[in-house]
Amino acid sequence: MRLATLRTQYGTTAIRVDGPGVGVGLDFEDVGELLRSEDWQKSAQLSGEPIVFRNEDLAPVIPSPGKIICVGVNYAKHAREMGRELPTQPTLFIKFPEALTGPFDNIYIPEWGTKQLDYEGELAVVVGTRAHNVPVEEALNYAAGYAIMNDYTLRDYQRRTTQFHAGKSFYRTAGFGPWLTTADEWAPGGHAAVKTTVDGDIRQDDDTDDLIFSVAELLAFCSKLYPLNPGDVIATGTPEGVGFARDPQAFIQDGQNVRIAIDGLGEISNTTHFGEPPVGCGAECTCQGS
Repeated sequence: MRLATLRTQYGTTAIRVDGPGVGVGLDFEDVGELLRSEDWQKSAQLSGEPIVFRNEDLAPVIPSPGKIICVGVNYAKHAREMGRELPTQPTLFIKFPEALTGPFDNIYIPEWGTKQLDYEGELAVVVGTRAHNVPVEEALNYAAGYAIMNDYTLRDYQRRTTQFHAGKSFYRTAGFGPWLTTADEWAPGGHAAVKTTVDGDIRQDDDTDDLIFSVAELLAFCSKLYPLNPGDVIATGTPEGVGFARDPQAFIQDGQNVRIAIDGLGEISNTTHFGEPPVGCGAECTCQGS
């Protein structure tokens, strides 16, 4: 199944996506609320009101996760391009829910933050069942499914200190979606390609299984630190090709579109604009996210 959170004139609603631009409404405000319900798989399969939607109306698939756990330097080639040693345990940092935006939203960055904007195409795993101290060999059983995230980064703010957070959680920058593809339809291990383009120019092109720490290992490791709850998200890291590490460096510029696709999971597409979002946006607006 593919599950998405759709913006409507009344707020948001969870839907089951049955085809391009068509779906079925579910009796939940968003996919996160659905995952927290009892027997969410059964609820997601129930018949509901038919819905026709535009991609631009999709909200972040999980609008308010309890945790967004991001993994740094988890592709060997990316570690080398960033001048980092290969880690011996996962490098974790936290992104706040306010950093999320819809998978096709415009992104607005105030002028003071526009110097070193960077893209990071990533596979995101969403937790479906509470997980605490789970073994690696059972960890994938706790995944509800998978989506795409852009770990959008203000590199200059990230690199001013040894802590990543200031450059990694800027308001409404991290496109997330387009939907949750459930774990019965997509799973790690199929060598799915992750590809990031900027205005059509390929910047990242790698294999989502080429991870230093696998999805199962990340789920197990994080679950030993704290319980993982339904709707929690782990962004598993980005491959080589980020703008910061290119020669010459290639940061996101005003008006540029970043598109991230992963085989079997769809794509997200966000355009960056320098300056504040327009004032007085109405129901058709996609610049502000949910």
